[in-house]
Formats: sequence, C-alpha cells, structure tokens
Amino acid sequence: MSKRNINVGNRIVCFILITAALPSYGQTGMELFKDGNTLYNETNYTEAIEVYQSIIAQDEHSPEVYFNLANAYYKTNQIAPSIFYYEKALQLAPNDEDIQNNLAFAQNMTIDAFEVLPEVGLSRVYRNVVNGLSFDIWAGLSVGFMILFVLLFLSYYFAHGSNKKRFMFLTSFVSLFFGLFALTLAFQKFEYMEQDNPAIVFATETEVRTDPNLRSETAFNLHEGTKVQIIEEYDDNWSKIKLSDGKTGWISSQDIKEL
Repeated sequence: MSKRNINVGNRIVCFILITAALPSYGQTGMELFKDGNTLYNETNYTEAIEVYQSIIAQDEHSPEVYFNLANAYYKTNQIAPSIFYYEKALQLAPNDEDIQNNLAFAQNMTIDAFEVLPEVGLSRVYRNVVNGLSFDIWAGLSVGFMILFVLLFLSYYFAHGSNKKRFMFLTSFVSLFFGLFALTLAFQKFEYMEQDNPAIVFATETEVRTDPNLRSETAFNLHEGTKVQIIEEYDDNWSKIKLSDGKTGWISSQDIKEL
C-alpha cells in the first residue's frame, strides 16, 4: 500500500491530496514508486521524474504513476509533458476527478485556445448513444440478443397453440432487431475508437502547413501542450492534424507525441 502526497504548487490553488493503492507491481516497481514519491515530497522533481519514468520503462503502467509523473513535470514548468501524462492517466482512469482537475489546471497554462465545434440534432444524440457503452459491452449485448433470438425462434418452431407461437415469433424478431442494433453500435463504437488518435504538441512553437512539405504556406501556429487529433500520416515526417474547432493542417511528426 502506498500513498501519493501532492504538494501545493505556486501556480495552482492546490493539488488535491489523494491516497490510492498501487496496482499489482513487482517489488521493484513498488519500491521505485515509493522512492519517486519520497523524492517528489522533498521537491527533487527532476529526480522523481527519472524514477517514475523508470517504472514505465519496465512496462508497468497505472494512473497513479502517470498522475505523479505529470505532477512532477508540472512542478518543473514542463507543460507539454505534464498534459501528456495527465491524459495518459485519464485513459486508464477516465472518471478520476483528481486527474481531470489537475489536467484542467495544466491546460490553463497553454497559449492556444480553440472552441469546440458542437454537435447538434440527431448526430449528437446518436454519438451519445454509441459512446454510452464500451465496444465490448455493445458486442456482448449483440451476441446475447442473437442467442435469445435463436432460442425464441426454436421455441416458436416447436410450440403448440397459435397464441404461444405468435408470442414466440414476435419476441424472437424483437430480439433479432435489438441484436442487429447493438451490432451496428458496436461497429460504430469501434470506428470512433479507430478515428480517435490524439497527440500533444511538444514543440515550444510549431508551424502547421497547408501541405506536407516546407515549401507550402503556413496555415497557423501551435504551441506546446495543445491537444490535436492525427487524421493522416505522410512519409513518417508529416502528420495531418485536426483541432477541436475543425481546422486542419500538416505538422512535423517530430513536434507532436501520440497518446
């Protein structure tokens, strides 16, 4: 059992104190985590970063490690890495309010600010329904309804009496409908997951161009810490990105780091 003690920052009102059980690391990983926390609480943030990174290098991942690593980066005024690792922590613990709050604090330090294009009408409702459950749950529901359809249809086939056969027939096709509906949403959820390819800008300032070459015009500039979506890659050197406000352009792949 280990604790994460977050000190009060100069630029934030405070980091919330949180206590969490470290997941099932090996002994070395747990000891490193404790060493990193000790260094952090002694304000040796650079050394703490090295220790937390060594845990990740052992292919041991947890929201606690990413969270503390992000805090250490924030303390050393490295905004892009702090946002990157808060986002990594949030991927593993999407409902953790402490991570969400600290990520918001770090994002307030970025230069770029873009409005989010809102979805309206049926498109918004449909996306909310799809995102309401995970891909695994939608797929599981689809299989469950299909099995129920088969059982009900067999019951209809062997049933006696017109009322019972009618009931079995209707309920079997209702199950088939919901099974196909869940299957459709499962595929749509998978497509959303495939399209979701976020990255964080690590360059202090970078130019986003209209085409994937240095001869093209500069569409706009971005600064460290900005979150983008990668929608296409070209020749391993360029990535086409999309911002939350809908703007697109080509950026050097070396200036961003994929989540």
